[in-house]
Amino acid sequence: MPIRPLPDTLINQIAAGEVVERPASVVKELVENALDAGARRVDIDLEEGGVRLIRIRDDGGGIAADELPLAVSRHATSKIASLDDLEAVATLGFRGEALPSIASVSRFQLASRRPGDEHGASLQVDGGRVGEIAPKAHAPGTTVEVRDLFFNVPARRKFLRAERTELGHIEEWLRSLALARPDVELRVSHNGKPSRRYKAGDLDAAARLGETLGEDFARSALRIDHSGAGLRLHGWIAQPHYSRSSADQQYLYVNGRSVRDRSVAHAVKLAYQDVLFHGRQPAYVLFLELDPTRVDVNVHPAKHEVRFRDSRLIHDFVYRTLQEALAQTRAGTDVASMPGAPAAGGSPAFGSAGAIQGAATMAAWTPQPQSLGLRVDEAAGAYAALYGRAEAPPEAFAPAMPRQDATLPAGDGQVPPLGYAVAQLHGIYILAENAEGLVVVDMHAAHERIGYERLKAAHDGIGLRAQPLLVPLVLAVGERDADVAEREAPTLAELGFDVTRSGPQALSVRSVPALLAHAEPEGLLRDVLADLREHGATRRVAAARDELLSTMACHGAVRANRRLTVPEMNALLRDMEATERSGQCNHGRPTWARFSLGEMDRWFLRGR
Repeated sequence: MPIRPLPDTLINQIAAGEVVERPASVVKELVENALDAGARRVDIDLEEGGVRLIRIRDDGGGIAADELPLAVSRHATSKIASLDDLEAVATLGFRGEALPSIASVSRFQLASRRPGDEHGASLQVDGGRVGEIAPKAHAPGTTVEVRDLFFNVPARRKFLRAERTELGHIEEWLRSLALARPDVELRVSHNGKPSRRYKAGDLDAAARLGETLGEDFARSALRIDHSGAGLRLHGWIAQPHYSRSSADQQYLYVNGRSVRDRSVAHAVKLAYQDVLFHGRQPAYVLFLELDPTRVDVNVHPAKHEVRFRDSRLIHDFVYRTLQEALAQTRAGTDVASMPGAPAAGGSPAFGSAGAIQGAATMAAWTPQPQSLGLRVDEAAGAYAALYGRAEAPPEAFAPAMPRQDATLPAGDGQVPPLGYAVAQLHGIYILAENAEGLVVVDMHAAHERIGYERLKAAHDGIGLRAQPLLVPLVLAVGERDADVAEREAPTLAELGFDVTRSGPQALSVRSVPALLAHAEPEGLLRDVLADLREHGATRRVAAARDELLSTMACHGAVRANRRLTVPEMNALLRDMEATERSGQCNHGRPTWARFSLGEMDRWFLRGR
């Protein structure tokens, strides 16, 4: 078959295969065009989940009548004019492919009017065949009407799902947009009936989050706002107790564009790994802002993905920002007391210098070191059994034990957040009374977290030491991993690995992290190289260390049916208030719960 140019209609239909996956793809492209045109209100009318009809009306700047044919021709755009523009894209759309691609697989009509024009104009396109420009009465702005999607591409149409499913995809994308653009009013109707309205205006954070993701997310959300190295990360992350079975509430925006990025997703997962129950997913709405020249948005036909110029910096920035925020989620602290928590009137957002409200007064409740009768030498012995020998002196474990405290209130008469112990229930739970009502604490889970955090702090001070191997380990790897090992030799040395390249696909390992020498350093090194190759950063060694320390803390924690005195119970409560991440045990389970007097009154129908 001879080489020949493809017809324009076929070219557009091929492009539609990349840009137009389903009705939600059409809505996305058309609404983004409306936003780029300066719209402040967008009406979306749908029929049969968008398959029969998608009509998008906006109040934006409009299109000149003589430019309508250009709008439905390929690679025609008003948004970029040079390579410099492409390298610093600030609009949602820029390729000039959406309208011709959509018009080639539907019965398409474009009508528009600029504010200064006497009347509007319209253009009909039927399956890629462009008609003539015709005058049309139209309010300032643009209307795009897409009927019978994929009517001329039956192979694509049969892959569409049920009406409810396609509508659900559209609603999910609009929910994502509403989170990013609270300044734009969105009105949605389906089969002639209003179905959704997102009002524009200065809504407070709790109202916007509740409207889109539900009140439970809004109540548990922590506000994040941190800047550094030319980057800014802001938005909301859910506390660990609010987790999901799937990643259905994970929203990331880069310079206002909703995207998926594996590096950022990995950084978020790492930040949560110490506080999230196994198999659960975090929920978040995060906005990352940076110089447009530092991110390439021209890497995916539907603009779902981006490429960062310095992905390692981005990964580390996101990880450290979220890790620090989650570290401040101490037991007894409400979301409302976190700086920047969703509240009317606004408040400063959480940043790297932020702290929990009341943290300065925690010192008033910090007791003098005493133990609950758990012997330090037992802890050191369990440590030696785990690691083969003691890597730290027994004194390093003394802080891992809960400490006693006087039961009297602080000098100012304030009641601590977790209150004061009144009883122990079934040898498992501590019951305490605070200013709001009843606090119930799982004593083993809470003690386990306290010991774990203190063991981590002790070993952070010691650092990761390297243990030389008597005989170097020769490791066969792929050529890409060998390249990474050679390039990242200083990073590997900081982690305790002395690695040199001994061949195109071979590495020579002369030392491993001393703390993990009795684990499987070969498999660990492979995982570290994979992380460095894919994400430019790794926490595999730290995670392996933390897993061992977590086991150690579990062995040293108070057990069920261990009877504690009231001073010992109060000591545990005070330590929980002062310990990072103490709202969850090492495995992500909650350590405490609170029941207000109002809740308990409702149990017994008081006041009715």
